[in-house]
Amino acid sequence: MKLVLSAVALLAGTAAGFAPVSSKTSCSSLKAFAEDLPGALAPVGFFDPLGFAEKADANTLKRYREAELTHGRVAMLAVLGFLVGEKVEGSSFLFDAQVSGPAITHIPQVPEGFWALLLLSIGAAEQYRAEKGWVDPSEVPVDQPGLLRPEYIPGDLGFDPLGLKPEDPEEFKVMQTKELQNGRLAMLAAAGFLAQEAVDGKGIVEHLQAM
Repeated sequence: MKLVLSAVALLAGTAAGFAPVSSKTSCSSLKAFAEDLPGALAPVGFFDPLGFAEKADANTLKRYREAELTHGRVAMLAVLGFLVGEKVEGSSFLFDAQVSGPAITHIPQVPEGFWALLLLSIGAAEQYRAEKGWVDPSEVPVDQPGLLRPEYIPGDLGFDPLGLKPEDPEEFKVMQTKELQNGRLAMLAAAGFLAQEAVDGKGIVEHLQAM
């Protein structure tokens, strides 16, 4: 069920959001703003044990959220890739069914041409994201590197092919929180998968089948 929710949230392209906020907002307002963001759930509430939010301005908070969303989405795809890739190995039409073993060994086994397509795809996606969300570097003050556009909501790339984004603001905030929570879980899961396969050289699916 978690993987289904992850896929739904990813396809919805939801922005785990930000209402517009000025870089001149006071510290107390910034703290309240940060604590009201989607993703803060009881009983923990706003979780920032190292005090990153207290040391950040509005633009930095937006970059933090953009980074969290991006890594969460990649991790959700990675978790699915681990499970699907290992499950179909030896029976897939891809690469003549020659790719095998733990998922962490799959990429080095694919033909060189695949690397070119992979790099081009990642580059195109990152260029689109940069143009959508970031101010042109030539227009950014030297003391504000990586400045996001004022109107840009972190994570909102306008990608919603299935029309899953709710119109109601409260429902949208619930979906934003679901995406964040699934992304956070996926980051932990992907890290665990990587560590486990690196330790014993066995695939995650192999471990699951042995349980």
